[in-house]
Order: sequence, then C-alpha cells, then structure tokens
Amino acid sequence: MQNSTNKTSIHTITLAALGVVFGDIGTSPLYSIKQSLTEAHAALSVATIMGILSLVFWSITLTISVKYVTFVMRADNNGEGGIMSLLALNLRSKKLSTNKKTCLIVVGFIGASLFFGDGIITPAISVLSAVEGLSIATPAFDAWLIPIALTILTILFVVQRHGTGVMGKFFGPITLAWFISIGILGIASIVKTPEILKMVNPYWAIQFIVHNPMVAFLSMGAVVLTLTGGEALYADMGHFGRKPIRLAWFFVVCPCLLINYAGQGALLLRDPTAIANPFYFLVPDWALYPVIALATAAAVIASQAVITGVFSMVNQAVLLRYLPRLTVHHTSDVEQGQIYLPFINWVLYFSVMALILIFHSSANLASAYGVAVTMTMLCSTILVTTYAYYGWQWPVWKIVLFAVPFFIIDIVFVSSTSLKIVAGGWVPIVIGIFVFTILMTWKNGRDILINRLEQNALPLDLFIKSAIHSPDTYYVPGDAVFLTGTPNTVPHAMLHNIKHNKVLHERNILVTIVTQDIPYVANEDRLLVEKLNDRFYRVFMYYGFKDQLNIPDALKVAYQSLDFEFNMMQISFFISRDRLIHTMDEGMSPWREKLFISMYRNTSPVSDFYQIPTNRVIEMGSQIEI
Repeated sequence: MQNSTNKTSIHTITLAALGVVFGDIGTSPLYSIKQSLTEAHAALSVATIMGILSLVFWSITLTISVKYVTFVMRADNNGEGGIMSLLALNLRSKKLSTNKKTCLIVVGFIGASLFFGDGIITPAISVLSAVEGLSIATPAFDAWLIPIALTILTILFVVQRHGTGVMGKFFGPITLAWFISIGILGIASIVKTPEILKMVNPYWAIQFIVHNPMVAFLSMGAVVLTLTGGEALYADMGHFGRKPIRLAWFFVVCPCLLINYAGQGALLLRDPTAIANPFYFLVPDWALYPVIALATAAAVIASQAVITGVFSMVNQAVLLRYLPRLTVHHTSDVEQGQIYLPFINWVLYFSVMALILIFHSSANLASAYGVAVTMTMLCSTILVTTYAYYGWQWPVWKIVLFAVPFFIIDIVFVSSTSLKIVAGGWVPIVIGIFVFTILMTWKNGRDILINRLEQNALPLDLFIKSAIHSPDTYYVPGDAVFLTGTPNTVPHAMLHNIKHNKVLHERNILVTIVTQDIPYVANEDRLLVEKLNDRFYRVFMYYGFKDQLNIPDALKVAYQSLDFEFNMMQISFFISRDRLIHTMDEGMSPWREKLFISMYRNTSPVSDFYQIPTNRVIEMGSQIEI
C-alpha cells in the first residue's frame, strides 16, 4: 500500500515538474532547427542536415543528460538548486581564501545577471515563435503577429499578482500534451524518411566539423538554442526533487524532443524548402490551428516558469543581502515559493515589450538568446567544478575528466554565439552588465556601510553598564525592539531615543536577522535568545534564503522562551532610517557610491519586508558618510 502511494506521489510530482521545469527547453523545437540550418550558411545537403542534427543530438545528450541531470543536480543545497544556491554552497567551504571567494561571487553574479536577461528574452521568443505559425496557415495574419504576441504577454504579466497556483494545476497536463504531440509529429515524419535516425552516430557530426569547420562553428551558435532552459532543471530542483525531474527528462522530455528534431530533419531531407518553418510544416493542415494553440499555451507556460524563476532568484539575492529590500507579496497561504515582486514584474514586462518591438521576429531574437544561455552554462560549469574539488573532494584526475570536456563544449558555444553580439547578442550582455553592476555595487556599498557603523558605534556592553549605573536613566513601561545588523554595538535608534526622548524602555530587545546559506532553517533552530540583564535582551533570528521572514511571529516564540507576555500593543519597533552622504573618502568610485545611496533610499520599508505592523514602528534617522 505504501509503495503504491509513493508511486502515485512520484507520478503526480513528475507531471507537475513537466509544467514548470521543461517549458523553456520544450518550446525550443519551434525555432532552433530553423536557426541552426539557416545560420550555417551552407547548402541543405544530406551531409549538412545530418551533421547539424547529429550535433543537436550529442549537444543535448552531453550537456543536458550528462552534465546537468547526472552531475550538476548532485550539487544540492539542502535539496535546493540554482546558481545562487550553488554559489552559497561554494562559499561555505572554509578552505577557500577571501580572494577565491570574491572570484566565485563575481562568477555567480555574472550567471545570475545573465539568467535575468534570459527571463526577458524567453517570453519574447517563445510566444512570438508560437504565434508565427499563424502565418503558415494564412498570410492574412502577418500584420497581426506582433500585436497578438504583445496582447498574450500583457495578460500574462497582469495576472502575475494573483499568483500561479490555479494555473499551475493545468501546466503539467498541457505540457505533457505538448510533448506527446511533438513526439507524434516527429514519428510521422521519421516513418517516411527513417535514414534520419543515423544522426545518433557521432560520425556525421565529426565529418561535418572536419569538412566544414567554419560552417560547423557558426551553426553551434544556433545549436545551443536546443539547450535553452537546461539551467531550469537544476534551478527548480528544490520545488520537485531530483528524482521526478530526472524521470520526466529521460522518459518524456528528452525522447520527445529528439524525435521531433529528427522529424524536422527528415522533413528537410525530403523537402529542403521547408526550412522556412520546419516545425509547422510537420503539422498536417487539419491540425495546424490546434497545434498553434497548444504551442502558444506551451510558450506561455515556458514564460511563466522563467518569470517565476526570476522572482525566486531575486528574492534569494535580497535575503542573502546581495540586493536591496524589495516589496514581496506572498500569493499563496500554503506554498512558500509562490511570490510576486511588483517592481521586477513590470521591469520584465516593459523589457519584453521593447524586445519584441525592436526585433520583430523570433529569428532576429534568436541571436540575442544564445549569448545569455552559453555564458550562464559556463558560469555553472566553473561553480560546480569548484564545488567538486572543495565540497565533494574529488581527486584532481576525476575533476579533469569531468571538467575539461564540458569546458571545451561551453567555450565553443560561447565563442560561436559571440559572433552574434552585433546582430542582437548585445542585449543580454547589456542587461547582464547592468544587473551585475547593481549586485556588486550593493554588496560593496553594504560592506562599506557596515564598516562605518562599526567604526563609529558604541560597544553594547559598555553602554549597558553605564545605563544601569547612571541615576539619569529613566525607564518607561513597555518593550522596545531594535532591529540591528551589528549586534555587539548600540543601535543608532537606541542612542537617538535616549538623546531626544531621554528615556529607555523597561525591556529593550535587540533583534538581528541572520540569513544562512541554506534554503530553509528549521523552526527549532530559528532563535538564539540571550539575556544580557533584566532590561536588555539580544535575539538572533536565523532564516534560510527561501524562508518567509516574519519578525512578529518569531518574536512571539522568543517571548514564550523568556516567559514574557506577548502583547503587540505594548511593543514598539525602533528602526534606524539612516541618511547616507556621499564623500570623497576611500571606498567605491563616486558614481557607484551615488548609485548605492540611491538604491538605499528606495529600499522597501522595513515594516513591510519583515511583516511588522506599521502602527508599531518608530523610525529614527541619522547621517552616515560613506
């Protein structure tokens, strides 16, 4: 009975994973084969078609099946995956020097920045390539392709604030129907030209590379489009677990994708003119509109998965103190991972709209797409290789055996796609540079700010002793909670309270939030409560980078451990609202300091971020020169 239950749960989770994890890579057949053969700039001979299809087969096998599914997914941070989790895993090693950690942070930030760029390009290219099938049905739709795509994406971004829980129930079945459909279309074409199955022989890929090295090199920049979304297999591991994702990949996704690619290749062997849109020319006339509708639904699901992934990554970066606080809405009372970030949502929306209006077609957007994908894969390879050495403690020979082939593949992909920078590849690079600058500026600026605070702060133990023995200290009824990032020094808000109000509260509780490099912290490990004396207490609240922060709830537990009565109306939360002043002292360059100050001023209110009732918050400000 228990085995049956386990099987049922695995099947259910695997179906759910289909709808979230594989939407991006699942829509690649819409445009990738067309781009691979078009960008090869070679006659569509049997050798060219077989060679490129063989490159596609082995790229998917080596990069997705072997690298990501077999190796990278083993690097789980308490079950969580993704480039931020992988970075946190590496930084946990005590053997890494400060300089090495800084280098890894840079690599992780580059990967995260490019993933953000991917979150902009994926909705644009997926939806646009899906609706382009309408022009195959009738040229009358040509003028309406862009308006239709813009409308679909507008609806998608508007509904984000309502959460995706309801829609998510349909994602799995729709995506399964999509994979089965593209598999059937591929089989129907393969039956007519079965010799296409020879593409599994690496001979065709090797011969193509040897006889046409430059053509093969150029085509690799488009072959990589068959791998888009591979990073999602690892990033979404925490939602579904390693086993369901592997089952979905090996038993559904991978076979259906390869069969469809082979079917498109078989079609081109019979009719090279089908290169105009080999995916939709596979579809019988009677099924064209249903397949277009299904493709559009799959593209929307792929876009939704990437948008959700960006929300999750940004939220992790905020909790790890790599980004300023942003307003976060939790759209589900049950699922912790369902969040909505209004600012990020609308940045993505307007960026996607701009891309579609600038590039007009999926073929043009494909040039922008490959650069982000290849560089992100290279960053992941660097991080997982580092973790294999320091975390798994692999011997050097084993690391070389693993890393060298994948580094060669990644560098070939990066080099090939770099040729498309002028044609559109500049888009993810510009986006990546912008996001990377924000990440590094916030991290460096925050380090400088904490250093300034610690330099000018009064040690907490000395302050407590002087306050206790001073006859001028007056205590008023109630509890004062001070949020502070420097637990061993006196919070600025406490000093200002004494300076201006001439009083302290009966109980003064210093709260420090500590975000650990694990996704979730167990409730029993949430708090560390220290009694400094009868009037001063220090509370450390530990959270993972995917936990939902709620200070009142945690404080209530802390009060219970101290046998205090918890009454929110008797508690005042004192928060320092510092005003940063730009100076010419050592630190960051002037423009970065000004950027940091601007971000600091526009952070989300502390009360909203930590779910503190606004009517219990008192902000007290000071000026800090950086």
